[in-house]
Amino acid sequence: MALDEGERMKPTETLHERGQSLWLDNITRRMLDAGQLRRYIDSFAVTGLTSNPSIFDKAIESGGYDDAIRVCAAAGLSDEEVFTELAIGDLQRAADEFLGVHDRTDGVDGWVSLEVSPLLAHDTAATGPRRRSRLTRSRRGPCRTG
Repeated sequence: MALDEGERMKPTETLHERGQSLWLDNITRRMLDAGQLRRYIDSFAVTGLTSNPSIFDKAIESGGYDDAIRVCAAAGLSDEEVFTELAIGDLQRAADEFLGVHDRTDGVDGWVSLEVSPLLAHDTAATGPRRRSRLTRSRRGPCRTG
């Protein structure tokens, strides 16, 4: 990274220059709506994001999802399906934010991921189909909530 005279490289940029990818392990709808994720990407060189069901449970409890929950419930989705739609909706928006990183790094960075449910930790037969189902749904789901 070329710097102008007098400029200093941010510590997070130094990590990136040394081959480290800085991923965020948190996401909320408020973070997306307020532009906080975009600021993390632009200001702190965050290059990816991962999440899991526990993180989304806490995000949902923190608020900002009531309207989306009502839309999904009105569409007849089960609790599990509502959860999945909310998570995928937020992760799609996050992936859109990371698209420039993905393009700039030729696909090395700019990824967004969601772990499968811990309830499937000892059920490998169910993990594969659940993963494939979420992958298919992440291509834009039936009740756009993001």
